[in-house]
Amino acid sequence: MARPKKRKRAQPTRPAGGGKSSPGDLMAQVQRMQEEMERVQAELAETLLEVSVGGGAVRITITGQQEVRSVEIDPDLLTPDDVDMLQDLLLAAMNQAIEKSQALASERMGAITGGLSLPGLM
Repeated sequence: MARPKKRKRAQPTRPAGGGKSSPGDLMAQVQRMQEEMERVQAELAETLLEVSVGGGAVRITITGQQEVRSVEIDPDLLTPDDVDMLQDLLLAAMNQAIEKSQALASERMGAITGGLSLPGLM
């Protein structure tokens, strides 16, 4: 009686370079990520966001890196009796502007880091 033929086992496929990542490959990947992050940070510095509160009474313009570029106040608010209200509106507008800017930075940087939280980057 004839023996059954032995089947060859499928060999696992390995990526080029023997399947192991070399330290050089990892460093190149880190370098590319760093360059992309620098590009996005430069874009964020140039991206302007505008926030308005009090029905447009106070407007804040801020960059994607949380640098306030301008504060605009409706002249009708500039009466001595309205100082407290104006201070509250400025505070609300700045906090909203910072929040909006941080969300933009987090979104853009997260696209690079794949959601990995890297302290000090955002």
